[in-house]
Amino acid sequence: MPQVVLVHPQIPPNTGNVARTCAATNTPLHLVAPLGFEISDRYLKRAGLDYWPYVKLHQHESWEAFDHYHGQQTGRRIGFSTSGAYSYTQFQYQEDDWLLFGCETAGLPSEVLEVCDATIHIPMSQPRVRSLNLSVSAAIGLFEALRQLKHFA
Repeated sequence: MPQVVLVHPQIPPNTGNVARTCAATNTPLHLVAPLGFEISDRYLKRAGLDYWPYVKLHQHESWEAFDHYHGQQTGRRIGFSTSGAYSYTQFQYQEDDWLLFGCETAGLPSEVLEVCDATIHIPMSQPRVRSLNLSVSAAIGLFEALRQLKHFA
């Protein structure tokens, strides 16, 4: 099962929406600090509604802590970025992939992108639109991975 990783998310409702998507798909969610909010933030809770008990949530104190944790696991780090090398539909996902998404204002830091096994982008036809919303991007990427891996009939 792929896992979703949010690196330094800033906006509580976005993280809450990603958490809800992860709950609905039984996908583990990793939050890498620093975060732009407290986990107890009411906006975060409201966006996740009453689904928080179903979220397989893992919190990491820093990128270094997550990197160490990931090193004890298997799977590729797949970074989602507007400058990613592969379209999200052309990439071949694997069961143990880790789907990494950066903060809303800056995306994934360069030091994170450098250690990714692959980088993915979501094509957009309007060049003046900088990027999609974090929760939308995470849902698009996760559902494509799950579709390819035949997690849905």
